[in-house]
Amino acid sequence: MTDASGTSDLVESLLRDVADFPKRGVVFKDITPLLGDADAFGDVVRALAARHTGSGDRIDAVAGVEARGFIIGAALAHELGVGFVPVRKVGKLPGETVQRTYDLEYGTATIEVHADAVSSGQRVLLVDDVLATGGTAIAAWDLLSDCGADVVGLATVVELAFLGGREAMGERSVHSLHVVGGAGDA
Repeated sequence: MTDASGTSDLVESLLRDVADFPKRGVVFKDITPLLGDADAFGDVVRALAARHTGSGDRIDAVAGVEARGFIIGAALAHELGVGFVPVRKVGKLPGETVQRTYDLEYGTATIEVHADAVSSGQRVLLVDDVLATGGTAIAAWDLLSDCGADVVGLATVVELAFLGGREAMGERSVHSLHVVGGAGDA
């Protein structure tokens, strides 16, 4: 396994910039090359897990935000030996759900979890691929908290510091393996 700076360099080397996606003027940070490299993907999952193994910082479940947060979150949950909670776009989960609607730069979005996805006091680590403006992360964090979870932090592979997501998260704990346009993990 690589060290923290080595992991950041690894992530950076496997990011692909996609211009004008999902709309004109946006440069999308694509992690699929990283996901396609078994060794690199394993290093990333182990690096995220290392913060929560042997530290006394118990994690009861990992919650991943649709869609790439599912990939990373499920692998991380397996690595930590805990269950996985999917945070989905509205209308994708069967059964009773709890929802939260939040603002985007260009409209609104709604996410949901099963009403029984977490139990009161359960320590949950929230995971996504990228932290940008923080809107989705805050909505997912608050949704899980509303369901009774003790959300212990947000873990991301990439943080786009120039978009202010960490600041928007306020006092919530954020850990990113690679920071674009900023000073690094706080």
